[in-house]
Amino acid sequence: MKKNTLNAQRSTFKIESVAVRGEDGHYNSDSTGSAKPKFDLEGRLLEFTARPVNIVDALPTSRVGNHIAGQLLRCGTSPFANHGEVQAAESRKDFIHELGICLKELKEIKRSIRPIARLELIPTKRVRTLLIETEELIRIFSGSIRTAVKIAP
Repeated sequence: MKKNTLNAQRSTFKIESVAVRGEDGHYNSDSTGSAKPKFDLEGRLLEFTARPVNIVDALPTSRVGNHIAGQLLRCGTSPFANHGEVQAAESRKDFIHELGICLKELKEIKRSIRPIARLELIPTKRVRTLLIETEELIRIFSGSIRTAVKIAP
């Protein structure tokens, strides 16, 4: 009998079809022939990881800039790495726990970005797109946790 696996436990990376978020806010596929690319959370998280890293590089080298940069760099690279832990979960309880870690890190990113915008350390427009993407990922992970808890035995 074939054992059902959770979607997050399956590898989703396909080098032929990497979705990239355009300036219009929609995901565009680099692949040819496919009318509508599959949703690729791993790819989206990889693209997302680059954004906080780029913001960290743009922060001023001051006491405040360095402090926020260190915090944002740690939490900004974490969701992609922790998503690998979600995929390797050994039980439903472990799966939900690992999703929760991703969610906590995304919320920490949101908290780390807000002072950058408030203090105007870099242009607000650049921070705004990262805040929007962070909020979307928070909703995705929150929904995943709710679904996993709801269907848990």
